[in-house]
Amino acid sequence: MLRLNLEAIEILDAIARKGSFAAAAEEVHRVPSAVTYVIKKLEDEMNVQLFDRSGHRARLTPAGETLLEQGRHLLRAASDLEYRVKRVATGWEPELRIAVDTLVPLSILTPWIKAFDELHSGTRLRFLHETLAGMWDGLIDHRADLAIGVAMDSPHSGGFASIAMGPLEFVFAVAPSHPLADVPEPLPPALIQQYRVIAIADSSRSLVPRTVNILQGQETLTVPSAQAKLALQMQGLGCGYLPRCLIRKELQAGLLIEKQTERQHSIPAFHAAWRATQPGRALAWWVDQLRNDPLVSDWLACKGEI
Repeated sequence: MLRLNLEAIEILDAIARKGSFAAAAEEVHRVPSAVTYVIKKLEDEMNVQLFDRSGHRARLTPAGETLLEQGRHLLRAASDLEYRVKRVATGWEPELRIAVDTLVPLSILTPWIKAFDELHSGTRLRFLHETLAGMWDGLIDHRADLAIGVAMDSPHSGGFASIAMGPLEFVFAVAPSHPLADVPEPLPPALIQQYRVIAIADSSRSLVPRTVNILQGQETLTVPSAQAKLALQMQGLGCGYLPRCLIRKELQAGLLIEKQTERQHSIPAFHAAWRATQPGRALAWWVDQLRNDPLVSDWLACKGEI
């Protein structure tokens, strides 16, 4: 009899997303040989090939894609079941998944994490970084219960609550070695378009990915995080907009130079968002911090120590 368990589906999902058995093994905290064994056993029991291993990247076969598509429904159902059972018993979620925009350093949330630990709730915290449409996508797909740093309109499906945390000011910044560093201001779009922009990849899996502040025809170097974007811009490998509150040290030290541009850059309002259904006690606690403690709002406004 086939033993299609949740662990096998989680491993299948990790390989499909990461593109290799080794990377998937690291994510699921197993050794690569154990991951290979689980998939091989699954293939043998089902008498199908789930992955095409002929290239450098592990790719799902049509059979594998079908299994993964349906298997993800099972994973969500199992997660929801665990959530409901724990909620009924104690009111505390077994796990609270918090998506934080990659522009927001997780380190600023340290005081809240410490305060939550003191509750001894038994709820595990899981933080993940998402970008652009990936923030809403994470909520819709139940990868996240709470999203901190949402800067776009909510999906048409509705059913979400939100709190405004304040505006996030972006500045156009280049390294002192970049060709645009010594050009008189304001910089026209036609000139900026001639130089490569460093962009952060949208992390959405289901919603249409978005791009911002990329001019038509502009060469683009795409990176997975704000930290990677900052590092490459400091090396003079590209230009682009970065949040002022994220690069205050670099601007003061002269590692980056702020340049005025002809095109006015809109200042987006950052929000926290969550599903509007009755929250568990852990989610309610975090929402209460967002409502009453200006920790994140102060950071967005560049207040406090650098």
